[in-house]
Amino acid sequence: MKIGLMGGSFDPVHAGHLRAAEEISEKLELDEVVFIPALISPHKSSETMTDSSHRLNMLNLSIKANPHFRISDMELRREPPSYTVDTLRSLNRSNLEDRHYFIMGSELFAEIDTWKDFAELFNYSSFVVLRRPGYDVPDSASLIPLALKNDFRYSYSDKGMDVFAHTSSNELFFVDITGIRVSSTEVRELASRGNSLRYLVVPEVEEYIAGNGLYQLEEKL
Repeated sequence: MKIGLMGGSFDPVHAGHLRAAEEISEKLELDEVVFIPALISPHKSSETMTDSSHRLNMLNLSIKANPHFRISDMELRREPPSYTVDTLRSLNRSNLEDRHYFIMGSELFAEIDTWKDFAELFNYSSFVVLRRPGYDVPDSASLIPLALKNDFRYSYSDKGMDVFAHTSSNELFFVDITGIRVSSTEVRELASRGNSLRYLVVPEVEEYIAGNGLYQLEEKL
């Protein structure tokens, strides 16, 4: 199977996450996309993250109508912090026949050389870097960290997508998407002011946030 992987805090999951997953699923003809919420992101303080049970519940509410989306709680069950390389190693060991495609934004990919064991990441999965409208993204090759440039070679371009081959036989995709300009930070700020979240999150998540009083007392980073 061709399986997309989308990690993150999902605090909360919003329309931008869902639309990106849907577009990449179509463009790369993925069989499914798995959302993997982090228990504690190594780049964020645990004090700024909403309890994982709430984040997991909101994910379930958001994806229940899409049979090609599912959730893995593997990082929630593992000792923190949630390192992507550990997740990919585990998936690679347990699913030898599957091909994985880790989906991330270009702003995160630009910092990938700060991640734990970053050079190993591409041995376990292909990577899909999202190019959203309105973001100043340089040419794709310039985004590849200097320490990794010798591991990649340009392969082809097609319909808003540049592809580079990795020495492991995995691939690195830079893909143009429609994109929805919203962030979890913006959703939290709107919720804290009691503003409508309509069209930014699914209706069930807006109701869940209001019903559980999330994001009301303190600003989340």
